[in-house]
Amino acid sequence: MPRPRRLPTVLTPAEATALLRAANVRYHTGHRDRCLMHLMLTAGLRAAEVLALTVYDLDWLSGKLTVRQGKGKKDRILWCNEPVLEELRRWRARRPQSANGLLFTTLKGTPIHASALRAMVKWRVDKAGLAHKDVHPHMLRHTFATELYRQTKDIRLVQKGIVNLSANTMIPEILLDIHLRKINDLAEQ
Repeated sequence: MPRPRRLPTVLTPAEATALLRAANVRYHTGHRDRCLMHLMLTAGLRAAEVLALTVYDLDWLSGKLTVRQGKGKKDRILWCNEPVLEELRRWRARRPQSANGLLFTTLKGTPIHASALRAMVKWRVDKAGLAHKDVHPHMLRHTFATELYRQTKDIRLVQKGIVNLSANTMIPEILLDIHLRKINDLAEQ
């Protein structure tokens, strides 16, 4: 008999806020790191997706974000809220230039590696006083999904935002039921 799946751990809204505040925007790396984590927390981007974003993937007026060649080689459309979009506009104005137009790079304009993103998140977690949690970039995606469900109570919207599934695609019923019970328990707290 297969073992039951463990539910993902997520950050509380207060912990997510503390994590974002741990990045000081006066510094280039702090501003970049806050924008990276903010996008992951508010748009549910995977690590590879956020690191592959270019300045051309975002409509800077409307907030329409095109994730190109995400998991499964699928493109998907997401929307940034106004506070995130404004923060990204400030970042775009001061970011290091890169030959390929990447939105997030090192200070030298070279691509950031996934391992560097993991190390950055871990460092920011420690700085935010959240070292008791095993926070990693994918947890920010789980936090997005949980918070979206808390606010909307619409699992289809969460499916659409997270994995861009068609309306005919179903999450296995048992896993869906477990997730819903866990999310409902969190929402009641």
